[in-house]
Amino acid sequence: MFLAHKIALDPTAAQRNYFARAAGTARFAFNWALGEWRKQYQAGGKPSEVSLRRQLNSFKRSEYPWMCDVSKYVVEEAIIDLGTAFRAFFEKRGRYPRFKRKDDRASFCAASGAGTFRTDGERIKLPVIGWIRTVEHRTGKQARRCGKHGVRFSGPLKRATVSCEAGRWFVSVMVDTNDVQPVQQPEAAVGVDLGVSALATLSTGEVVEGPKSHKAALKQLRRSNKTLARRRRGSANFRKAKRRLARVHARIANVRKDATHKLTTRLTKTYRAIGIEDLNVRGMAANHCLARSIMDGGFFELRRQLEYKAKLYGSRIVVAGRFYPSSKTCSCCGVIKETLALSQRVFTCDDCGFEADRDVNAALNLARLAASSAVTACGEERSGAKRKPRVKRSSAKQEEKSYDFSERL
Repeated sequence: MFLAHKIALDPTAAQRNYFARAAGTARFAFNWALGEWRKQYQAGGKPSEVSLRRQLNSFKRSEYPWMCDVSKYVVEEAIIDLGTAFRAFFEKRGRYPRFKRKDDRASFCAASGAGTFRTDGERIKLPVIGWIRTVEHRTGKQARRCGKHGVRFSGPLKRATVSCEAGRWFVSVMVDTNDVQPVQQPEAAVGVDLGVSALATLSTGEVVEGPKSHKAALKQLRRSNKTLARRRRGSANFRKAKRRLARVHARIANVRKDATHKLTTRLTKTYRAIGIEDLNVRGMAANHCLARSIMDGGFFELRRQLEYKAKLYGSRIVVAGRFYPSSKTCSCCGVIKETLALSQRVFTCDDCGFEADRDVNAALNLARLAASSAVTACGEERSGAKRKPRVKRSSAKQEEKSYDFSERL
């Protein structure tokens, strides 16, 4: 399993200058390759990332000597990323690649491959730039470097990507972990019903209140947007206001991610089976009265974290169909009501007289679905049935086929 660890950096002024130049070089290489790809395709050719890399390497020292001031991985991986984007487009997993703007998030691949970079827990060494200190931030302005509690990796390092978010530089280190040990979950199954008023309602009756970070910072966000609108575009005050607005957005995202990580980690470490719904978030956001609250909940990110943490800790995710009537079905007798208005927050069964909170009733139905499911997300039988012997896969193609099969489930 490949895991990415995102670490905050504490670079010097010279290192920040190098990061900015490397991000600009990666953006230029990506845009050049995208323009050349379009030109060759319109001329009837068959461009590829390998041919574009060779073409750029043949004349970059003479025409673009400043590209040699940064690591070679910056240019190579930018073109490789373009090839990955085109493959996703051809496989209908993404949209057509677009040119990168200077105002987009600055990022570049600093190193790729085992042995090209290393870390000692307190620092990370990247090609050309050398050692860079890492920072572990606490609450407020308190910060300390990663000493004995520094970052430790349990596998070979594969790739390092440096990015800038709201004026802060981060490095994302991809690690190949071969010794992932599943934990022993004490509980059997749970249903999770996501909502607007509360982030999640569990089948146990527990209600998890979301942070609603966007709503909490809405006043500050509006003030920062107004300040930016009053500044002359391109001026120094415009850049200051833009950084201030970026910091507000970064804090909103960080608060939301923190709550999501805590909830998903607790669920996957506590329950062996977790039932969730396949929500149509885009369709739900079409309701302009609830769109802001729906997007503030981060439903897609919560499901994404549940899926990869379930593989990490050995639990299984059971996704109910998009048209599964979890709210209309009675969790006591199983009778489905014909109509149930959104304003009715208490579910009352007309057949058996069962009454419960609307979200709790939906979570109970999801928990029953998760407990009755006999196949995990990885295609294995559940713990109560006889397991098949695990076969060690030797090729990446076999792993890809297994991943596609799990996605279909």
